[in-house]
Amino acid sequence: MYPAADIHWSMSPNRERALMLAHREVSVFVYDAVQLEGINFTLPEVQTLMQGITIGGHRLSDQQIATNQADTWKELFLLVRGQKFELTQSCACDLHRIAGKEEALEWGCFRSGGVLIAGTSYEPPSADQLFGLFAEMVNKLSDLKDVYDQAIHLFLTMARCQFFYDVNKRMGRFMMNGHLLNCGYPAINIPASRQLEFNELMLEFYSSGDQAKMNQFVRSCMDERVVRIMKE
Repeated sequence: MYPAADIHWSMSPNRERALMLAHREVSVFVYDAVQLEGINFTLPEVQTLMQGITIGGHRLSDQQIATNQADTWKELFLLVRGQKFELTQSCACDLHRIAGKEEALEWGCFRSGGVLIAGTSYEPPSADQLFGLFAEMVNKLSDLKDVYDQAIHLFLTMARCQFFYDVNKRMGRFMMNGHLLNCGYPAINIPASRQLEFNELMLEFYSSGDQAKMNQFVRSCMDERVVRIMKE
């Protein structure tokens, strides 16, 4: 439905290889995601949590967020492997039901009221516009011929529209990477070491709506080792 190819790196699609690479790095994905939210778990602590063992010295709410991230990745892998991942409101809400559990005001459904984004005067669209905006976001993919342009468009649009009361950037990245993996291309992780740059560019993007700089930034986060392995 959305013809896609990797034009920039010229990788050929290989779903099993892309899934294998993402699965091996999932603890890093979770670690970086919670670090970007200001939660200071170490990588070994995240790995321990993913083994079902609680960690002393941290708030239970922070452990819940990390566990939610890990559980959402597990579900995403199952969906992609079972060829059940879809760019639909239903699929996004099913993933948010896991990712936003006990964190968002409501989880597993689009928000029913207004929200604000800290640090910017930009105001996300009203709740009654969300269903149409989601459909518009997905339809836009047919105009984009590069799979990474498509995926990054999903991430940024979900972040700016704020379809949910919370966990929007993380959900945008789940849908971005779900689309990439589903098309046979490797996921992109945003490392916590680039948090300041990420936050500054996101605030600029919220105000302008111009995706160009964030597109370039997200692409720059691609691990070149992954590109090399995909091209072997």
